[in-house]
Amino acid sequence: MKILILGAGQVGGTLAENLAKESFDITLVDNNGERLAELGSRLDIQTIEGSASHPDVLRRAGADDADMLIAVTSSDEINMVACQVCYSVFRTPMKIARIRSAAYQNKEGFFHKNHMPIDRLIHPEQVVTQQISELLSHPGALEVLDFADGRAQLVAMRAIHGGLLVGQEIRMLRKHMPKVDTRVAAIFRRGKSIVPTGTTVIEADDEVFFIAAREHIGAVMGELRKVEQPYRRIMIAGGGNIGARLAAAIDHTYGVKLVEVDADRAKTLADRLDKAVVISGNATDRDLLLEENIEQCDAFCAVTNDDEVNIMSSLMAKRLGVRQVITLITKPAYVDLVQGGEIDVAISPQQATIGTVLSYVRRADVARVHSLRRGAAEAMEAIAHGDAASSKVVGRRLNEIELPEGVTIGAIVRGEDVLIAHDDVIVASDDHVILFLMEKSKVRAVEKLFQVGLTFF
Repeated sequence: MKILILGAGQVGGTLAENLAKESFDITLVDNNGERLAELGSRLDIQTIEGSASHPDVLRRAGADDADMLIAVTSSDEINMVACQVCYSVFRTPMKIARIRSAAYQNKEGFFHKNHMPIDRLIHPEQVVTQQISELLSHPGALEVLDFADGRAQLVAMRAIHGGLLVGQEIRMLRKHMPKVDTRVAAIFRRGKSIVPTGTTVIEADDEVFFIAAREHIGAVMGELRKVEQPYRRIMIAGGGNIGARLAAAIDHTYGVKLVEVDADRAKTLADRLDKAVVISGNATDRDLLLEENIEQCDAFCAVTNDDEVNIMSSLMAKRLGVRQVITLITKPAYVDLVQGGEIDVAISPQQATIGTVLSYVRRADVARVHSLRRGAAEAMEAIAHGDAASSKVVGRRLNEIELPEGVTIGAIVRGEDVLIAHDDVIVASDDHVILFLMEKSKVRAVEKLFQVGLTFF
């Protein structure tokens, strides 16, 4: 598949890196020649310097025979014009654009081939806001991912001393919770992946990924660590696109304080938000945080557009007594450095965007993809089609399916029902099968597994 990526910023560069690893034919377009040279020197991609919306630049980039356009420049308008040019001039089959401004969102019928021909929209800020909201509603979780419109969830937690299941075999889960069905999809121990079996013993500090129906998530979390009290008071550092969205989303659920360094922006947000208290000041100001009773806050969410400010304010908040800190980090190299120490959860907007794009490039019928552990692992929701004669999964029990090494099936969603993966479960056509891939190198094998044979057609 030939893919054009417009914009070599943090999102575009990370997309190019991840897709190039999967052997896609990638061409990256940007005005910044130095940035293109840096990426081109270490990635197996082509680079074109020039304005991303100009027809002659797009032609030089190979738009004539591109299968997909991904427009992720910093300008909504350039992204939209590039999609229009690729539709009108080059007839590019799939056009994906990042649209950040709320002014363009929720406009029914606007993004249509007769108006603005964009096939799929990417909203990184919206995805990040949803991620943080889920984390706040599940105290102690490292990651909460939705599948099948939220009917099933994959949750990552760090097992700690005092958890009921720590030091015991996984199969003890069913004895502890006979009325709750769940499956441990993966365990990461000291950075290395473990394919769990019933006899695997969970150790303290293990990063455990488990899947269950949404209504059972809280009960399973209580087995891995002491049950935490729900959050009541939240402080947000940064009133930009993400901070404003997050404050509006949780304004009526928690007591919210938002700290914004720009006085004019702070005033605008104070007028816009219903209940949240907006403070004009610097989130790294220790005296300000103490004055606003930071020690009484349950969670601190640092979502400014400056990684260093986010990290420093999070460290300060943690040391001043906040239970959990959630930190937005755009530089991938920083994530591994900070998460797991005093910073509880580091969120990468690039990884959120990559997951959205991956669901469009997968060769099987894939409803949702989540990129995990900085792109090393992946959770996929694949839809089964065909029958026993044309499919390698339909009509077969789970223990009969030849899964690639390091791939596990966590659950099957059939209509409104969530069926946790057990050996005797039989896959039916139109089932949503939720898989966990320890290594991205297994993606192609999983895609082939779910592709329908010619006899089906």
